[in-house]
Amino acid sequence: MKSRDAGETAWVLDPILEIPHVRAAVLLTRDGLVSGYTDALTQATAERTAAITSTVHGACRTAAAAFADHDDAEIRQIVIESDHGYILVAPTSHGTCVAAYGGPEVRLDLLAHRVHSQVARLGEKTMTAAPRAAEGGAPV
Repeated sequence: MKSRDAGETAWVLDPILEIPHVRAAVLLTRDGLVSGYTDALTQATAERTAAITSTVHGACRTAAAAFADHDDAEIRQIVIESDHGYILVAPTSHGTCVAAYGGPEVRLDLLAHRVHSQVARLGEKTMTAAPRAAEGGAPV
């Protein structure tokens, strides 16, 4: 496995790494906790990246709502371009985000397609998961 599994959903990152020039990826909760990360990152770097990504996501939601003159906005993706490459962040419908980093040579269209495909797969798996049982054995 290419990703360091901090949860049951880190499998979502491995196919993203198949895109040429993708260097790292993180699966995080929207409040900035790491759910999984790829081998190119240390745990400390993954945690720092998750915290920063969560903050950027929140700021982008606020900016989108302000520009649209609405109380809230849902972000579909965030793309950050720097001289070192691209960061693409895609939130899921169940409170997590996938963030991927590719070098300047990465094909951004391929990266976006793969990240969004994995986000969709993650959503499908989450929706088909069996409900957890409460202490009495009844589903929660």
